[in-house]
Amino acid sequence: MESINALSIKLSDYLGPDEVEQVKKAYEMACEAHSGQFRSSGDPYVSHPIAVANILSSFRMDEDSLSAAMLHDVMEDSGIPKSLIEEKFNKDVANLVDGVSKLDKLKISTQNEAQAENFQKMFLAMAKDIRVIVVKLADRLHNMRTLFHLDREKQIRIAKETLEIYSPIAHRIGMNNVYRELEDLAFKVLYPVRHERLIAAIKKNRGGQNKLLTRVQRDIEKKIHDQGLPAHVKGREKNIYSIYRKMKERKRSFTEIMDVFALKVIVDTPENCYRALGIIHSIYKPVDGRFKDYISIPKSNGYQSIHTGVVGIKGLPIEVQIKTQDMDDMAENGIASHWLYKSGNKSDTSPQIKARRWVAGLLEMRDNYDSSEEFIESVKTDIFPDEIYVFTPKGEIVEMSAGSTAIDFAYAVHTDIGNHCRGCRINRKLAPLSVPLESGQRIEILRDSLPQASPAWLNFAVTPRARNSIRHYLSSLKTSEARKFGKKLLEQSLESMGIKLRDIDKVVLRKALDSIGVRSLNKLLEDIGLGQRIGNIAATQIANTLGDKNIENKNSIPLEITGSEGLVINYATCCRPIPGDAVLGHFTAERGLVVHQERCKNILSVREDPTQCFPLNWHEELKKKFSVGIKIIANDSPGLLASIASLITAAETNISSVQSNQTEEGVFEFSIDLQVDDRLHLSKVIRRLKTLKALISVNRIHDQEMRNATILH
Repeated sequence: MESINALSIKLSDYLGPDEVEQVKKAYEMACEAHSGQFRSSGDPYVSHPIAVANILSSFRMDEDSLSAAMLHDVMEDSGIPKSLIEEKFNKDVANLVDGVSKLDKLKISTQNEAQAENFQKMFLAMAKDIRVIVVKLADRLHNMRTLFHLDREKQIRIAKETLEIYSPIAHRIGMNNVYRELEDLAFKVLYPVRHERLIAAIKKNRGGQNKLLTRVQRDIEKKIHDQGLPAHVKGREKNIYSIYRKMKERKRSFTEIMDVFALKVIVDTPENCYRALGIIHSIYKPVDGRFKDYISIPKSNGYQSIHTGVVGIKGLPIEVQIKTQDMDDMAENGIASHWLYKSGNKSDTSPQIKARRWVAGLLEMRDNYDSSEEFIESVKTDIFPDEIYVFTPKGEIVEMSAGSTAIDFAYAVHTDIGNHCRGCRINRKLAPLSVPLESGQRIEILRDSLPQASPAWLNFAVTPRARNSIRHYLSSLKTSEARKFGKKLLEQSLESMGIKLRDIDKVVLRKALDSIGVRSLNKLLEDIGLGQRIGNIAATQIANTLGDKNIENKNSIPLEITGSEGLVINYATCCRPIPGDAVLGHFTAERGLVVHQERCKNILSVREDPTQCFPLNWHEELKKKFSVGIKIIANDSPGLLASIASLITAAETNISSVQSNQTEEGVFEFSIDLQVDDRLHLSKVIRRLKTLKALISVNRIHDQEMRNATILH
């Protein structure tokens, strides 16, 4: 167990005597508060806060963070009030302790909700002081290191929580050392046998690698030194869980994963990173498509480096990272790197700036969620994103999550720009708002003087910020305005059928409203005005009731499309929409409500006519499978069809039909009909298929014509 004296000596290397004394004072308070308390290992409880403070000292964290680490459990375990901590230390320490402390005696209905509340408190505390998460991660790291003292059930629960929440957060804020260790510790708990076998395989594999790796290191280092550049080259260890994850996701063997050498080249300046890159490429042939420049455009967590893949000795692939020492420190410790010298200044590190920007956005998001669980789920989607980088018309770089659309971009720039968006140009060409963006594109948002936010946007908005802003705008419309607007839409639709709203008998109208499932006419008008129901459909439902028609139909599929109660729904076979697609409704007397993808070429002639074509929303809770077609082109290989079927089945998808033909020598084309839940499910299937070695391409049928459409919303 680390003693307070040993910790004090370590702290005196970078803290002043008064600052070290404050940490010792916090230790004494923790000793008193935890007197008589023991951990599951049998050690005095105070050994835990000392260990957490010791972890923080390796990041050279300040005295307030270290004091909070000593006291992080005293409020919950010993009932010490926040006011006393503030009195004995300062407001920062008290706030840090409060932010890190676990919740106690929560009067919440379910355990999940209580956990969500706990996480919400942590995220909001992060927004006030980013040091909260650093202390919390150090706390979690020590708990994971000593997890084996708990019973098996608790070990599994804590390990899963670590993999799901804490490890991704550590990655999101650039603390890769902590991120990797948390992953490996959780992996060891959850899959002990697999962990043991991988460890043994790595040790066995390392012997042969070391000789070749040493030779490559020597060659690169000598060549760089010969060019007059100071540099240090070292091997880069892969963490065990990342190896396991790659094997699982890519369906690769251990040998295939481990055959890739990994090197790290440390130079003195960013300019010399690029010079070193040229030198390495002069020695070894670069691999096409493996070059990435994270110095010019850093990752969302502030990570900077140049990545390249080269073919080394005996044709072996080598992954090379080129960075400065500062970049390497940032890559390992993220927001905690050089904290003392950077915190609170304009010279904040890139990870610190980016982390503050991220958590500040959480405060903006939080107020628009009905429950803590919904808030946390939204945060989870934003913790570990794949990034793309697009440009504004002025050439500024905007970082977005992969899959983001122009609507997401508009709201990322500013909420008002999002609300007033009426269209977009991608690379100076008009494009649909729902098209997924790609890195390097130039995005221009076309704005209207009046707000244009539509419920239909929720079908393709990806980022939590955009979805939240859309919902907030729609819910903030004044009730009177919504009713007025809804009444206008409904009256227009009824008049096209020769019916006037004011002439409908009250008893008959009541019957019509009951059949639709609304409690009053005002509620119906509000729903139409807010975009929750479609005026054309509501008018048809009322007309059906007036004509004494039976609106119940055995073929109707209620609630797949919101506001469609009592209507026959047909899905257009020309574009085969599935949940998640942006869709439009086209109502006909013969077929009822026909649902098309919004860019379907077959509705171009009527899509601008609001009496014939209108945006639709998918119902949030769908329990039906939807048919979709994909086209796979692949090189012929033994068991090709069986491999394809196996990957599709692994994605929990049923195959309805398969057609195949040979397009050229050794190349086959498969047209496959699948049953999927939604676009997300389809994306999962396609991602799995992309791991197929023989694959040339895989696309959703109709996607190309959708991409080529240029009609705006």
